[in-house]
Amino acid sequence: MKYSIIIPTLNEENLIENLLKELCNKQLREKYHFELIISDGGSSDNTINIASNYDIRLIKHNSDNRQNISAGRNIGATHANGEILIFVNADVTCSDWELLFDQVNLCLGENNYSAFTCAVDINDAEKIFADRIFMNFYNYYFHFLNIIGIGMGRGECQVIKKDVFNLVGSYNENIIAGEDFDLFKRVRKIGNIYFSHKVTIYESPRRYRKYGHTRIFLTWLFNSVFVIFRQKSLSKQWEEVR
Repeated sequence: MKYSIIIPTLNEENLIENLLKELCNKQLREKYHFELIISDGGSSDNTINIASNYDIRLIKHNSDNRQNISAGRNIGATHANGEILIFVNADVTCSDWELLFDQVNLCLGENNYSAFTCAVDINDAEKIFADRIFMNFYNYYFHFLNIIGIGMGRGECQVIKKDVFNLVGSYNENIIAGEDFDLFKRVRKIGNIYFSHKVTIYESPRRYRKYGHTRIFLTWLFNSVFVIFRQKSLSKQWEEVR
């Protein structure tokens, strides 16, 4: 198996089916031969029942201890059979999955990049003007970080060779927020990361609507500084927004 798509979930009954409908397209599965792994952190809603209606592998966290997203992704990766790990969040959809797979195959295969990521945006039906400014800035900023050797890819879509993932030590489970930055920062030290503007992952705007873009900007900024200098995040808990 070439690809394993790993989706960490926690109470995602409202959005998970949008993603699964896209990925469980018969022609897409037959063309790219990938497995779908749901790594559930202990959902108490209908997430597991919805996911079980699709051709997926389900891994459930049954402990009373809260599982963070890093642990969820890592557990999914330990069950993955693919040579290439594709981590996506449960609240996303993609502009063109075939193009994403083709670019991943080219970049991580023929061109020997270690990892791949792409632009993240809000879909047009839900986008407001502030989203446009915020997303455009961060997409080009994160692309720039990869060019200058720092490394960055948002957790909405991080693609990495499995051997590279194991070599750099997987996601740091002690980091509550900024774990995506931390992983790609380590990856960039040993190889190149390709940032694509041709493919877009659309995320839910729910967090921006609750907290506002300014607060999220400051949260990301302070967490990134803590990750760089203290190898941990300022945030002690990542609050669910559903």
